[in-house]
Amino acid sequence: VQLQASGGGLVQAGGSLRLSCAVSGRTFSSYAVGWFRQAPGKEREFVAAISRNGGQTYYADSVKGRFTISRDNAKNTALLQMNSLEPEDTAVYYCAAVPSLYSYYKLVSGYDYWGQGTQVTVSS
Repeated sequence: VQLQASGGGLVQAGGSLRLSCAVSGRTFSSYAVGWFRQAPGKEREFVAAISRNGGQTYYADSVKGRFTISRDNAKNTALLQMNSLEPEDTAVYYCAAVPSLYSYYKLVSGYDYWGQGTQVTVSS
């Protein structure tokens, strides 16, 4: 499974960005998808996750109400809509895939496949 994250960039605080994760190599609908982020000097942290059919979504408390994860199985793409961005959201964002979301979906070790990351910078 190959994942390609895109859509990052520089935005002012309060602005919006939409990240995309294109998945290839296997049937996209067979995988749950998670988004993580890593700021300089910090550990990679969970942002959001979505189940294989999109019926279940999960968010970190820090982004709840501002970020929305979704997927289009027909286009083999997962999306992360980020609104009301804050300087604290500045990080490299990664998408990841796993056959099923288990109780440890917030952990980096809970995913089998990773994309290369896309930089998001929020200026104050």
